[in-house]
Amino acid sequence: MKVKYRIKSNQDFQKVIRDNKKNICGSFIIYHSNSSKPNARIGISTSKKLGNAVIRNRIRRQVRVMARSVIDLNGKLDYVIIVRKGYLNNNYQDNLEELKKTISKIKED
Repeated sequence: MKVKYRIKSNQDFQKVIRDNKKNICGSFIIYHSNSSKPNARIGISTSKKLGNAVIRNRIRRQVRVMARSVIDLNGKLDYVIIVRKGYLNNNYQDNLEELKKTISKIKED
């Protein structure tokens, strides 16, 4: 995913979280807010509760690929995806389906 589609700074993460529009499922908490940028941006956060750095980086890579396939990057929303402990209990396909359902709920609102 290109850098222009990522949320990197702590200020941007906090801005999206402060808007407090969120959807929760077993594997993810997804915060979203309107963006002033011309395209959608995605930020991914993993807790140390999920495992060591190697595992957390693998999870972030997987979620980045899932998000790229599910989220319309031409939209005007910023997303912060927080990975929950339930992510480890499911396989890739189940997590992908859960992300699709959650993103579709956001688009309906």
